[in-house]
Amino acid sequence: MESALKGQNPTVLTSLPEAFAVIGDVQWLPGYCVLLTDDLTVTRLSDLPRPRRLTYLESVDRLACAVENACLRTDSDFRRVNIEILGNTDDFLHTHIWPRYEWEPERYRRMPVWLYPPSHWTAPAHQLAARHDPLRAAITDALRT
Repeated sequence: MESALKGQNPTVLTSLPEAFAVIGDVQWLPGYCVLLTDDLTVTRLSDLPRPRRLTYLESVDRLACAVENACLRTDSDFRRVNIEILGNTDDFLHTHIWPRYEWEPERYRRMPVWLYPPSHWTAPAHQLAARHDPLRAAITDALRT
C-alpha cells in the first residue's frame, strides 16, 4: 500500500475516493482486483467516520462494477463478482474483488476463493503478466466512465 501512496505501485489502475484500485498480483481468476485504502492509519472499515466509510464503499462498488463489466465483455463464462473485506493477514483496510466463472473446477466454483490450493498464489502461470493487459485496460476504462 505504501508504494501506491508514493506512486510507485505498477498494479495501480487508478485512484478512487478514499482508495486505490489495483489489479491483483495473481490472475487465476482473470480480473481479480483489490481496493486499498489510501490512509495507512485505517485498519478496518469501522475506523472510517461514517461519511468516509460510505465514500470508500462507493469506491468498492465502482471497482466491482468495472470488473464485472470488463469480465462480461471478455469471457462469456463470467458469472459474478465476490466482494470480500477480510483483513486477517494485511493490517490495513482493503477489499478483494474476485470474478467468478463457469469454467472454474466444480469443487471450487460455488465455494470461497480461499479454498483454492495455496499454490495458486505462487504458480508462475497465475502471475500478473502482459497477457492480462487487455483486461487491465478494460477495467481501467470502465472505472473512468
